[in-house]
Amino acid sequence: MHVPDLEQSRPETTGPESLSQLLGGWRASTDATLPPVAFVVGWLVSGHSIGAGAGAAIAVAVLLAGYRLLRGTRPRAVLLGLLGVAVAATVALRTGRAVDFFLVQLASNAASALAWAVSIVVRWPLLGVVVGAALGQRTRWRRDPDLLRAYCRASWVWVCQYTVRVVVFGVLYAANAVVALGIARVALSWPLVAACVAVSAWVVRRSLPADHPGFRHPRLPAPAN
Repeated sequence: MHVPDLEQSRPETTGPESLSQLLGGWRASTDATLPPVAFVVGWLVSGHSIGAGAGAAIAVAVLLAGYRLLRGTRPRAVLLGLLGVAVAATVALRTGRAVDFFLVQLASNAASALAWAVSIVVRWPLLGVVVGAALGQRTRWRRDPDLLRAYCRASWVWVCQYTVRVVVFGVLYAANAVVALGIARVALSWPLVAACVAVSAWVVRRSLPADHPGFRHPRLPAPAN
């Protein structure tokens, strides 16, 4: 599951690029693809040794973690990424099935699709929560009916993103297609996230009235006299 990396956000102007940076951009998604690729490569090169694949994935994850820490990424985000790889490797080693390395990814995307859908139903769209937190708006965005509606509509784009992954990963997992899962993991990572960010930004802009100041400036109702 791609978790928006809020510490990478920076003040910008308007447009899809600003929303992309608020949601972590391509960097977090790219980092998440490297350990699974290392697992598949290690598994293939070693003659289908799960131990070799798991070792390669963990080694790459540790190197990435060290690099990101040196670059100033918050330790919590780094440790969560490293923990995810360690859990995936442990599952594959315990079951003895290489394809189970991707089971955690499949489960996390299913959980994400459900969480985003529920957030829309209860009128706390996660896109608004993430962007509002990154901008320091807290819950002010919810008091803007136009912005709340825009975030609800745009959050469905993210539900679709996770659903696409669940369907593709699920089919390949059922077919025991380890190499294809590695390829799909790359193909459905940053390219899909970039498309999702661009489309959701477009939906937000199209959903707001022409005179709205934008998602950085919630339009709050006038206080009652």
